Amino acid sequence: MSTLDPKGASGSGAQIVGGGVGEGPGPEIMAAATLDGDKVITADGEHVGKVSDIMLDVRSGRIAYAVLSEGGFLGMGTTLHAIPWSALTLDTAEKCFRVDITAQRIKDDPGFDKDHWPSMADASWGTQLHQYYNRQPYWAEMSAGTRGSFEQGRDVQGL
Repeated sequence: MSTLDPKGASGSGAQIVGGGVGEGPGPEIMAAATLDGDKVITADGEHVGKVSDIMLDVRSGRIAYAVLSEGGFLGMGTTLHAIPWSALTLDTAEKCFRVDITAQRIKDDPGFDKDHWPSMADASWGTQLHQYYNRQPYWAEMSAGTRGSFEQGRDVQGL
């Protein structure tokens, strides 16, 4: 049995670092619920919040964003931030996510609150968000060759 290549054809998923491999699933394939509540650490080492949701692009079958919950108390005054999935690195040794921007940059992003979510399917909003995190939108990567790579993988595996 072969394992999946996390740096596969598109390279648009979250990266994985650390040595945290044990019995059962993970870290390459995990239940989304096991990642909820994981802390997020910035490039300058600050703990800026926790993953509160993982957003799926239902049509493409890909993870689009992680939602960072920052600040507040008991859900009141909490600011939410969408982070492109490709901007995150899962650190299995520290059991957290790392993002390669500073804490101040996340704090400068106005974010949104639990009652006023952005239209995450809006390509304009998504493009601006990906630019903020210095990432290419995942849907642009898909149209630039991921589908061809997937089809080649199917042929190799005989599916």
